[in-house]
Amino acid sequence: MHFRSLRKTAGDISLSEAIDSDKDGNSLSLYDVLSSEDTILSQVLLEMNVRKLYQLLDTVLDERERHIVRLRYGLGGGKEYTQREIAQELGISRSYVSRIEKRALQKLSEGFSEEDRDF
Repeated sequence: MHFRSLRKTAGDISLSEAIDSDKDGNSLSLYDVLSSEDTILSQVLLEMNVRKLYQLLDTVLDERERHIVRLRYGLGGGKEYTQREIAQELGISRSYVSRIEKRALQKLSEGFSEEDRDF
């Protein structure tokens, strides 16, 4: 009975079991291999979404909305500004900046949703 149960689990492998070693001699496990592929996939998806975001910024937003979103979130490597700071720069109220930002984010969200439906 004991040997029969051992034979059932003979093909099982652990995710932490060493399957190979890297060029430095460190052991690689199945988990290391699987998690690195997942990280690569996540990075590719992130880069695709960033490209899509910049494309949508230029196509669905008007100039003022685009300017406010870029300032607000520091897009393009810039500093992130508060709604109050943006309002002072543009000479409008903070609540108006908030409304423009909300409308712009809604447009961007709809742009991403349309892209998902196309696939």
